[in-house]
Amino acid sequence: MYRKIDGSEYQRIFVVGDIHGCYKKLMDALGRVQFERSTDLLLSVGDLADRGLQNIECYELLTTHWFHAVRGNHEQMAIDVLAGGEVDTWIANGGQWFFLLETSKKLLVEQLIKRAEKLPLIIEVNTEREKYIIAHADYPSDEYVYGKPVSEQLVLWSRKRLNAAMEGDSRKIAGADKFIFGHTPLVKPLLFKNQLYIDTGAVFGNTLTVIQIQ
Repeated sequence: MYRKIDGSEYQRIFVVGDIHGCYKKLMDALGRVQFERSTDLLLSVGDLADRGLQNIECYELLTTHWFHAVRGNHEQMAIDVLAGGEVDTWIANGGQWFFLLETSKKLLVEQLIKRAEKLPLIIEVNTEREKYIIAHADYPSDEYVYGKPVSEQLVLWSRKRLNAAMEGDSRKIAGADKFIFGHTPLVKPLLFKNQLYIDTGAVFGNTLTVIQIQ
């Protein structure tokens, strides 16, 4: 469920919001910050594919050394379907592209989805100055502790904390300096206490948010 990253191993570290098949937007954004694949690291809040047009390219990011991701609910839907689960939910949420693939490409994507099954739900990044926690939708506890059991369902799906914050009830999560989440499409990144939400709906025609944390 958890993975820890030592920031001292990288020159710079960036975090990207939900990509959802917008591979070109990602490459354009990395170009703007002059991302160096040999020394920099890009972290993803999950939801690499679905709804967009370049889904295979986005899943292939999992094979690179400069890209790490937490698992999003869209990865989980794909994993569940490959494990024999119901297909309707994934199709209803943009997964129909997978079923339209020719056999050879479908086999490739199945292997990439199996990689996604091994992704952590939570990444802790320790930089020289701050401890960052990255998860897809939420860290469903009032205090972060590395390795602490938390609900996978809530990490992947919950909007309870964000909804409360948007209604004026925001509370700090103890145990880390900043938490970075995606999952909920917003017009612009929103910060509530020490929780930053960076899914800015790139697949719906908005900007793909990439922030630098080191």
